Amino acid sequence: MEALVTLFADPAVWAALLTLLVMEIVLGIDNLIFISILSNKLPEAQRQKARRIGIGLALIMRLALLSTIAWLVGLTEPVFDLGFEGGPGYNGQPTYETVFSWRDIILIAGGLFLVWKATKEIHHVADPATDDGVFDTGRKALTFGAVIAQILLLDVVFSIDSILTAVGMTDHLPVMVIAVVVAVLVMLLAADPLANFIRDNPTVVMLALGFLLMIGAVLIADGFGVHVPKGYIYTAMAFSAGIEGLNIWARRGKRRTAPEPGQ
Repeated sequence: MEALVTLFADPAVWAALLTLLVMEIVLGIDNLIFISILSNKLPEAQRQKARRIGIGLALIMRLALLSTIAWLVGLTEPVFDLGFEGGPGYNGQPTYETVFSWRDIILIAGGLFLVWKATKEIHHVADPATDDGVFDTGRKALTFGAVIAQILLLDVVFSIDSILTAVGMTDHLPVMVIAVVVAVLVMLLAADPLANFIRDNPTVVMLALGFLLMIGAVLIADGFGVHVPKGYIYTAMAFSAGIEGLNIWARRGKRRTAPEPGQ
């Protein structure tokens, strides 16, 4: 306890905590959008339970990874590399080389899954018909277990990205734990309102799926060593969400001023 009091008496620690907390909440948005979209595909009675379990698994995953920081940092060690020989000025050394770690492999796999899932859902939203042109009202719904399994898979990817970000920003484990727990609690509070908003505004579904598609592409790029500053990604997402918010506001204004039937 005395060590904690001494630690948090340092203003620099509070600054690190605030910065990390904001970063963890922002990173949690990706996780939350995916959970919201998947849970909305379940029957109404199961949606909230799926969201609670998904976010609970995210917290457990993050805390478990924090308890194995040494192993987690080891995931950034090179596993294999791809080199390409030849080309102008070839001197016997690879002219292009990409080194992959387990972190990179996990990010690429998670990114591919997100791209596949988002593309599949976009196709269904844009063209909800079978091959013979008949509207697919009997499309098989996802089971509760299938939804939880998919949420768990992406929880692993997002948790590794989240904790590695925390490790890179501070050396103090208590600061990491507090930031992670608070960020997940914010996710828990925002889960139902976000999921209900997505459900009640069909055009937002396509926007959210577009976000997931972009996030998947960024994860794949990151896995291949191409770092895209997340500030650019979240600024683009915030701008798109702002435009969609204006569209929703405009549509509601038109409905309020529209004449009643028969007038």
